[in-house]
Amino acid sequence: MELVVLSGKGGTGKTTIATALSELAQDVVRIDCDVDAPNFYLFYNGKDIESKGFIGSKKAIMNEELCIKCGKCEDVCRFNAIENLKINPFLCEGCGACTLVCPKNAIILEDEKIADTFITELDKGIISRAQMEIGSDGSGKLITHLRKNGKKFNKDERLIIIDGSPGIGCPVISSITGSDAVLIVTEPTKSGLEDLMRVVSLCQYFGIFTMVCINKYDINEEMSLEIQRFVNERGLKFVGKIPYDDTVRKSINELKPITHYKESIANKAIEDIWTNVKDFIF
Repeated sequence: MELVVLSGKGGTGKTTIATALSELAQDVVRIDCDVDAPNFYLFYNGKDIESKGFIGSKKAIMNEELCIKCGKCEDVCRFNAIENLKINPFLCEGCGACTLVCPKNAIILEDEKIADTFITELDKGIISRAQMEIGSDGSGKLITHLRKNGKKFNKDERLIIIDGSPGIGCPVISSITGSDAVLIVTEPTKSGLEDLMRVVSLCQYFGIFTMVCINKYDINEEMSLEIQRFVNERGLKFVGKIPYDDTVRKSINELKPITHYKESIANKAIEDIWTNVKDFIF
């Protein structure tokens, strides 16, 4: 069973909730698919038991000794990655057009490492995660690798909880493809509702069972009711709402899951959400 926690944008509390659900579920496989800003692992003191470089793309490399400065490569490049016969690796998309037009084969494509991937062992379970190289972009290919890497350590078929990327881009699509259920975390603002609509449309397009919860619902209860109406109209499962709680900020500052703060009202609300989630997915 794979449960993916998503949000329409960053800062909605997605990782806080994913971490709390992982603690409540106890022995789970955690996968951090928010590769552009990974922070799932920060809440744990784990030990890296596997580390590998990940080749995600190719970059054009020019041999200046062979180059006759004809300029054909610069003319054909549609990404403006070649200027004054110099290749900018941050703009190069590795399409290979320049290698095809070069009359002296002075340009070749070389593999580029875009990230290091890790399996981090915890007291209970593991985290599959990545650390991007400077200037690299998160890709669906890397997300797919992280999910496969985590499943290798899931011989007992434990629950997999995935902390997905915000938004609706390629990393999100790779995070939910083939998963069993999605929990979308939203917030009670007009933009929060608009972001929720986009993520819901994506999940429904892929036919993924979709649940929704509202974080900090009491900062705008009128908007929270509007979000609940939208959820009901779209035939989704509403699993709960979390009140604003200063303890959440404390848990983030201290890098401890919110479940460690037993008197926290947010923690109690997330416990109720987990009860509802279990009723729907198990």
